Amino acid sequence: MLIDHWPLLGLRIRTARLELRLPTEDELGELADVAARGVHEPHEQPFLTPWADAPPVERARVVMQRHWHRRGTWTPGAWALDLAVFEHGRPVGIQDLRSRDFPTLREVVTGSWLGLEYQGRGIGTEMRSAALHLAFAGLNAVEATSLSFTDNSPSIGVSRKLGYQPDGIDRDVLNGKPVISQRFRLTREGWAATNRPSVTIEGLKPCLKEFGL
Repeated sequence: MLIDHWPLLGLRIRTARLELRLPTEDELGELADVAARGVHEPHEQPFLTPWADAPPVERARVVMQRHWHRRGTWTPGAWALDLAVFEHGRPVGIQDLRSRDFPTLREVVTGSWLGLEYQGRGIGTEMRSAALHLAFAGLNAVEATSLSFTDNSPSIGVSRKLGYQPDGIDRDVLNGKPVISQRFRLTREGWAATNRPSVTIEGLKPCLKEFGL
């Protein structure tokens, strides 16, 4: 069976209302449809790579191609886990967890997007909290980082709520103009000290070698 060769297909992270896991091909198509309907308002730009500004057909393809690319280039030394987020069985967005040299550094980076129609209901906080539980409780990470444009108040709000601390800035170029991002860092101690929703993990043990553990 496919799961015998790719055990990550059996990984499940659950909260009271969400399930995070790798999607089937049909579910990936549904996620692409969610992205096609919109990820942010027209006047907003939350991503350094402005994929969500593309026409609906193109941004749907980006979602699928990025997912396939990350699966196809996975190694224990450099991996990116694109977890589909399901609310009551319906896909609503993607929460990713990425790392390089994880067995040595024990550090992860998170990123995400959520369909515009599902925003403003606390899902973004809950899905990142689930990913952090996988990182700290499941994979024994010591630090997690996140990056947000300084005007992306929803993302910054999630980071602060979950115990991240400011960690400097990055300067980049977007559409020919300089942009500033705020870096945030969460230590294992900071994560342990925050109030967190109940999270369960299923199917992790067969996957540990895929994370270099």
